[in-house]
Amino acid sequence: MIETKIFGPTAHPSTRTLFGAASLGSVSQERADETLEVLLKYGVNHIDVAASYGQGEAEKRLAPWFAHHRDKFFLATKTGQRTYEGAKTELHGSLERMKTDHVELIQMHNLVETGEWDVAIGKNGALQALIEARDEGLVDYIGVTGHGFTVPRMHMKSLEQFDFASVLVPYNWLIYQHAEYRKSFDELFAVCKTKGVAVQTIKSIARRPWQGEPTRNCWYEPFEDQEQINDTVAWVLGNPDVFLNTVGDVDLLPRVLEAASLYTARRKRPSDSVMQKLANDMNMELIYDGTQPVHRT
Repeated sequence: MIETKIFGPTAHPSTRTLFGAASLGSVSQERADETLEVLLKYGVNHIDVAASYGQGEAEKRLAPWFAHHRDKFFLATKTGQRTYEGAKTELHGSLERMKTDHVELIQMHNLVETGEWDVAIGKNGALQALIEARDEGLVDYIGVTGHGFTVPRMHMKSLEQFDFASVLVPYNWLIYQHAEYRKSFDELFAVCKTKGVAVQTIKSIARRPWQGEPTRNCWYEPFEDQEQINDTVAWVLGNPDVFLNTVGDVDLLPRVLEAASLYTARRKRPSDSVMQKLANDMNMELIYDGTQPVHRT
């Protein structure tokens, strides 16, 4: 089983390893059901999906299963819309696709570009629609997510404007060795800890950008060996104040959950020397190029 932690300002004891459901948008309903059963095996109780995953198909795959298991999960989804009407429409579409009357968390998806941020946070922006949805009981909390080197700085800007319940940022050993990223991540992390904001992390098992044709449902080449996944997952979970969002490939999901379960039992974070050797042996590379915002659905 996987340890739990109260998720930010909520009272929910979420498993520290959250199910990132992006992969469900590209599999059959039968395969999705089999994947979701794995969550029960490991006690995972928090699902993170988005309206854009598989153009809504990932959310649809959850609906049949939620008919029997909705009360077991903290459910989070995302909207990539920046305007009031766009966000309102997309949220209602998400609720319909998942056959639920509310979600615990709605997140503004990949809010990293300044122009989009100005629209989303401003008058008649997406944030206004999400606040209204919260007041109507359609959502309980509001969060913000992002990809790339600029994410921590943009999240700091967002937190200055609104009391978001959660943020989502890239975090693994290699990206944390980047001096500029480490500085901005640490600054964001300190603010989140002071304000009680949940910190969700992504890309724990990223090895490098794809060297050829992708063979997994990830936009980066992941680690696949169980021992290597054990180390990369344990390094992230070794920070006791973050949550880890799982890999977007259904075949690798059980390996990540097994690694998280093993960390719960051992509670041992790999040393920098262990991680450096892994990086050298496996030719790890940063999956983000420079400091520009990254466009990801």
